[in-house]
Amino acid sequence: MHTTAYAPDARLADLVGQARGHPHVEIVIPVRNEERDLAPSVRRLRAYLDNAFPFPTRLTIADNGSTDGTWPQALELASKLPLVRAVRIERPGRGGALRMVWSQSDADVFAYMDVDLSTGLNALLPLIAPLLSGHSDVASGTRLAAGARVIRGPKREIISRCYNMLLHVTLGAGFSDAQCGFKAIRADAARALLPLAGDSGWFFDTELLVLAERAGLRIHEVPVDWIDDPDSRVRLFATAVGDLRGIVRLGTGLARGVIQVPVLRSAALNPPAAPARRLAGELARFVLVGLASTAAYALLYLLFRRLLAAQAANAVSLLLTAVANTAVNRRVTFGIRGRPHAARHQARGLIAFGVGLALTSGALAALHAAVPGASRSAELAVLVAANLAATLVRFGLCRGWVFRGGSR
Repeated sequence: MHTTAYAPDARLADLVGQARGHPHVEIVIPVRNEERDLAPSVRRLRAYLDNAFPFPTRLTIADNGSTDGTWPQALELASKLPLVRAVRIERPGRGGALRMVWSQSDADVFAYMDVDLSTGLNALLPLIAPLLSGHSDVASGTRLAAGARVIRGPKREIISRCYNMLLHVTLGAGFSDAQCGFKAIRADAARALLPLAGDSGWFFDTELLVLAERAGLRIHEVPVDWIDDPDSRVRLFATAVGDLRGIVRLGTGLARGVIQVPVLRSAALNPPAAPARRLAGELARFVLVGLASTAAYALLYLLFRRLLAAQAANAVSLLLTAVANTAVNRRVTFGIRGRPHAARHQARGLIAFGVGLALTSGALAALHAAVPGASRSAELAVLVAANLAATLVRFGLCRGWVFRGGSR
């Protein structure tokens, strides 16, 4: 990691001494191959901080693995502008860059912004002030709440809304917009949560928000003006895959107790999620596990169908996936850990499996009665549809009977 010295000018002489030793705010701009936007954005932001922002603020350019002219440009900016520094992290990843800078910062509040400054700067003071005053612990810009004004294409709008809806149903998230590149956190909260955040890429700030919410911290959302950058370097498909992996990893870690989140504020100030939200989260996780089980079931059915009759192949495939399905739902969907009652849960799960077997066997028999000599692809299509239909029935049995009495 490389760091430049600060170069303050005379106009900020009354703030420089304090900011050098202990700035109130440190704003990080993570960049990778952003030589086009870097200089104009940093100059614009630094001018705003000098002339319109009331708190001593350090601006850090965090270059994570650039291969173009971004790093030399960052060094030049840091040598010429007051209270600007440049940090080089060789490994790409926004989350890794933020973690490194924040973990070494002496500021009271840590923040970050996207280099394209898509967010209007008039939202910066509402983002930071509640954290410095102690009113809130974490602040996040939102493009999806009342008062926000957003200009972006329909594809990104749909992706953003679907992603945040997925967070609501899978992780029980209460915040409205996880992906807005405009966030801040108090230093004490960051030091408690950074060791728990395992992602080094784009999922990092989503993970931090979820952990903060689980820790009982107060999250303040700021509606922002947002103009999407048409030349954004974000690769949508790769980012979406990484986010989905992050959701699975984080949700599994929280459900299994591998990720232990400390309670940082009184639970009385942060009541537990409403029953409806908890039910939605359990149902979403159950469906995801069910989809994975259905895929495994389909592969097993095609394998066993080469050796067995259709009904026998269906029964064996469903039995094998039912055992695995029960074990995964026990841990991931309903958060039950440890061995107590595990055998009883598996026995009840097999009874629920019998319901699925009856539905799928009945569907298969109906197909053969209607279409004698139906192809294996037709058999598989009918079985998959019947299996998915049985998911809601099994969910009700699992929630109300199979796992009743487990320790959550």
